[in-house]
Amino acid sequence: MTRMLDFAARTGAAALAFYCSAAAMAQDTAPDAGSLIGTAALPRDLSPWGMFLNADIVVKAVLIGLACASVLTWTVWLAKSIELVVAKRSARKAAALLASVRTLGEAIERARDAKGPLRQVLQATTVELALSRGSLDHDGIKERIASRLERLEAACGRRILIGTGLLATIGATAPFIGLFGTVWGIMNSFIGISKSHTTNLAVVAPGIAEALLATAFGLAAAIPAVVIYNMFARSTAHYRALLADASAEVLRLAGRDLDFEAGMSPVSSRVANLSAAE
Repeated sequence: MTRMLDFAARTGAAALAFYCSAAAMAQDTAPDAGSLIGTAALPRDLSPWGMFLNADIVVKAVLIGLACASVLTWTVWLAKSIELVVAKRSARKAAALLASVRTLGEAIERARDAKGPLRQVLQATTVELALSRGSLDHDGIKERIASRLERLEAACGRRILIGTGLLATIGATAPFIGLFGTVWGIMNSFIGISKSHTTNLAVVAPGIAEALLATAFGLAAAIPAVVIYNMFARSTAHYRALLADASAEVLRLAGRDLDFEAGMSPVSSRVANLSAAE
């Protein structure tokens, strides 16, 4: 009996010693919880402003440039929208006035105080009539008037398009500028991986997020620029159509006056009055 108790005591002591040594080994090999938490925690603020502040200088320059391009886009949109609204309203009034008169002399009389395209169209027509005074080739006079009005229409179209080329440039280049910032940021992320000798997400994520922010800025600058440019292209085409309508009305009036020779003398007198008013 004594031998059995002694054997059991020795066996229990050996088992206890084994369990204690195993627990000590597990404690030595187990990672520190604090280090795990520190590794998993992201070291930077990943809000857009925080990413901008922590970004590389090249990525910051790209983001600032794209922000300025976006501001220019909306500035051009506001200025050209107001200009197009005023210009189209004036062209509609001009076309309506010309359609309501019978002779060119009457149109000059009613548009004496008018400004903008209507005055320019009437002035170009009356100047050509004055220069062609005495010519019997009425078809040639009409062709010369049509040529003057066509050039005037093209000049008004070019003038109304001033500033929209900037929108086309921004829309075409902003995505590539943003892509350059993205490539640069990802390259810096890989350099950081090489220096830290780790591929932990907490190390890689901030640089990749900053890089993708440049792409987002590029798209945010390019998409409105393209949409606004297309909108202005349609509005400008509409404006030029209104000018073409006004030019056609003036050409009809001039042709009517040429067909009725009696209408030439009042026109000539009003040409002199219009030139004196200038």
